[in-house]
Amino acid sequence: MVNRVFEHKNKVYPSSFTARYNLSKLVYFEEYNSIEDAIFREKQLKAGSRDKKVNLINNFNPTWIDRSDSLFASLRTRNE
Repeated sequence: MVNRVFEHKNKVYPSSFTARYNLSKLVYFEEYNSIEDAIFREKQLKAGSRDKKVNLINNFNPTWIDRSDSLFASLRTRNE
């Protein structure tokens, strides 16, 4: 996940959706132990309406702050 956030923030792939629309804030994420569970959840989220996605973000991060810093901090803490 850290690599993906780095790629998005640094527009490593200029033709990607996040680069084209200048999206660089991580406002929501979920962690899973298996890739199968993560893919299943991603498909659930993609199938949902925009309103459901906005409500999910608002419940998790009401101020829509960039959570990538806290993500990196928690990873650093785990590795110490």
